[in-house]
Amino acid sequence: MAITMQSYSFTWTDPDGTRRVSAVAYDRISANRRRSELEAAGARDIDEVPVKPGELPAVKA
Repeated sequence: MAITMQSYSFTWTDPDGTRRVSAVAYDRISANRRRSELEAAGARDIDEVPVKPGELPAVKA
């Protein structure tokens, strides 16, 4: 049985309107924690993006 880990990254908009993208990928538990941190900081348009090893999402214009 192979165990595969799904990783997640984020894109979001800072309170000042700047679009951002995660520079790291998170496992499920860490992704949940990071989403909470972004929400607490006032980020909006938070998108969780499933990523493969070595892959990160692009910033949407």
